[in-house]
Amino acid sequence: MKNIYKSMLSVVALLSVSLAVSATEAQKLAEPMKEMGGQHHGMGMGMMSGMTEAQKSEHMRSSQEHMLQMHDLSNQILAEKDAVKKEALKKQQLDLMKAHHGQMMERHSQKMLDQKGK
Repeated sequence: MKNIYKSMLSVVALLSVSLAVSATEAQKLAEPMKEMGGQHHGMGMGMMSGMTEAQKSEHMRSSQEHMLQMHDLSNQILAEKDAVKKEALKKQQLDLMKAHHGQMMERHSQKMLDQKGK
């Protein structure tokens, strides 16, 4: 019985240390976010926080259009039997992805510049 208590005590001590380390790591990860004003990078409300309702709506419509184009190309790629045509569709989809990524980076850079100017 004594060994069981020692084992349980060891497990509890190990768990406590593990939780303390996890909390410390979580704080380290949160610090850069605090320095950046709590900004959220990626598609989300943090990115859209400075937008008017009309701008948010336009942004969502643009995202929807992009998704529809991507899904349409994906369906065409999956249905295509000819390898050459399939590769051409993949290239078209990749070009669309690159263009969309460039637009997002441009918007992000502009937003960062706008915030530095405030």
